[in-house]
Amino acid sequence: MLISDPLYGEFEIDGLLEELIVSKPVQRLKEIHQAGAGFLVNSRWTITRFEHSIGVMLLIRQFGGSLEEQVAGLLHDVSHTAFSHVVDVVLENEAEDYHEELFMDVIKQSSIPAILEKYGYEVENKLDTSRWSLLEQPAPALCADRIDYTLRDMYFYGHAAIEDIQKFLQDLFVFQGKLCVQTIERAEWFVEIYYQEVLDFFLHPLNIYATSTLADVLKLALEKQILTLDDFQKTDLELLGHMRASHDQDILALLQQLHEHVEVREEQENHDIHFRNKVRLIDPAVYHQQRLWKASDLSDKVKTMNAYALERFEQGVYVKMIKR
Repeated sequence: MLISDPLYGEFEIDGLLEELIVSKPVQRLKEIHQAGAGFLVNSRWTITRFEHSIGVMLLIRQFGGSLEEQVAGLLHDVSHTAFSHVVDVVLENEAEDYHEELFMDVIKQSSIPAILEKYGYEVENKLDTSRWSLLEQPAPALCADRIDYTLRDMYFYGHAAIEDIQKFLQDLFVFQGKLCVQTIERAEWFVEIYYQEVLDFFLHPLNIYATSTLADVLKLALEKQILTLDDFQKTDLELLGHMRASHDQDILALLQQLHEHVEVREEQENHDIHFRNKVRLIDPAVYHQQRLWKASDLSDKVKTMNAYALERFEQGVYVKMIKR
């Protein structure tokens, strides 16, 4: 299998990774939108969990990660429910980790264990993300997961040029088993682009409107027993189809409010929605004078951006609906 990725280039994939990629649990991610409900109000917001999962696997591969860590990267989002993190809003789960709670149960009930066992691997030993230092790191450190979703979204949505992304990737390297950068300039660039992702995109008023409105629909569908939590293991469009097929007038009326002609703006006075989500900060490790430093220790610009981001997260977003 030849994979051509716009960010990382071409890679030949075979054996275990190829079998996992074509498996039903991984293929399902092609129909799970990374931005949750955003695609319902903006047809450009179409990046999927599949594209991200492939990207994380390739990024780990590019920086010398073992086959086992590449497998963990490929599978790390397999348990994401329909509409990604919208379910966390439905369940009022502030940690936004519902998919992580389900992870091993979803894996064990799928074809993945048999594929792993065919190649001599045990599920529990290989899929624990805490074992893999390139794949995941506690915030605010760099890791393949954070790097890929940031670069991928910002590139495809027109906020990061491929030339700047390549400069960042060339500056990125592994030291003591962890991803870090060699120059403060690239650290500052990534911090800026990361906050465009988690503040300007994740908290975009239109994104917040879509998330909030769809969460209301899903809550109502659960209350009316039109849906169960097990149904969230379907794809985005399957779940939408299931709700529409109920012909419930309340459900249909809410779904009709999710379309591309919605107009909203950020406005604190007389707002219709006040939304807070998980605090996401970034402070890349920089290799300087033969040791690692936090970027904020070397750059006032990074320190300022982090302080501003924390303030924005704590305040949340106030959205006023203009037209729906």
